[in-house]
Amino acid sequence: MEHIGIDLGKTSSQLCILTEDGELIERRIKTSRDDFFKWLGNRAPARILIEATTESEWVARGLEQMGHEIVVADPNFAPMYATRSRRVKTDKRDARTLCEACRLGSYRHAHRTSEPQRQIKKMLTVREMLVRTRAKYITSIKTLVRAEGLRVPASEAKKFSERLSALTLPQHLAMVLSPLVTLLTELNKQIELADRQLQQLAKSDPVVERLCTAPGVGPVTAITFVATLDEVTRFDTAKQVRGYLGLVPSEKSSGEMQHRGRITKAGNVRLRSLLVEAAWSLLRSKQESVHAIQQWARSIALRRGKCVAAVALARKLAGILYAMWRDGTSFGDRHRTLEGGAGATA
Repeated sequence: MEHIGIDLGKTSSQLCILTEDGELIERRIKTSRDDFFKWLGNRAPARILIEATTESEWVARGLEQMGHEIVVADPNFAPMYATRSRRVKTDKRDARTLCEACRLGSYRHAHRTSEPQRQIKKMLTVREMLVRTRAKYITSIKTLVRAEGLRVPASEAKKFSERLSALTLPQHLAMVLSPLVTLLTELNKQIELADRQLQQLAKSDPVVERLCTAPGVGPVTAITFVATLDEVTRFDTAKQVRGYLGLVPSEKSSGEMQHRGRITKAGNVRLRSLLVEAAWSLLRSKQESVHAIQQWARSIALRRGKCVAAVALARKLAGILYAMWRDGTSFGDRHRTLEGGAGATA
């Protein structure tokens, strides 16, 4: 069987083909379906190694349709690059390294998200961009209004337009703000539509519906959690989930010296942010069911500050959500565990 390494790029990619006879074939091609089919469509089934990137999934699916065995590898697995020179890095050398790793089997498979969850992640990405754009518009409008000695009262983002319209703005300022206000109105409609779609999805998915029973966790957070992990069975413990989401402290230890720093911030940025937001909501909650976990977080806040406590609570919440999904339980079923202070670390 031939072994092939492909260094994927946004516009062009580097191929390195090691034939059964030991011949090395190297080509620079466009990152397009036509070029991949031109060079690999008529070849005998081969094992092809590519790194997990933005382009990797559609490339992998296309090559699999051609009959090849595809390995989507974790780019953070250092042994895969053992034969690469540290002093000189080029696409050609990277492709050769991937080809050699493919031949030797020195790679670690990256998880390939299922098709349904890929589509959901796209929906979440679009909604996030809409929310971010709205936030930028609101900030810009507030700044321009303040420059005239006025102030828009604090409110939810979706009610900002109402609060703005209640102000008596100078005519010249109203004309300047008119385009932004028009766009803000349309953004609110699109975000509301996206939220309705996510709420319907939450009701139709028993796992998401169960995760929403946790205080501070709404449909967006629950759906993002499920879409990011994709398969709960690929994690053995809650600790692995926390590490996957970048919520564990970084560490540089040697001998008897142990030093732990800030969290690693690996993995999905949006989910980590949502979990921290949920943690802040938990800290402010008045529900009796979260009293025990609040006390635990507040004891950390007294020693390390509220921000550190919120991140620690987000880390614990990630473990709780994982355990709820794994065990098929609701938050109420885990109340006794929380009161014990151990969290959901199994």
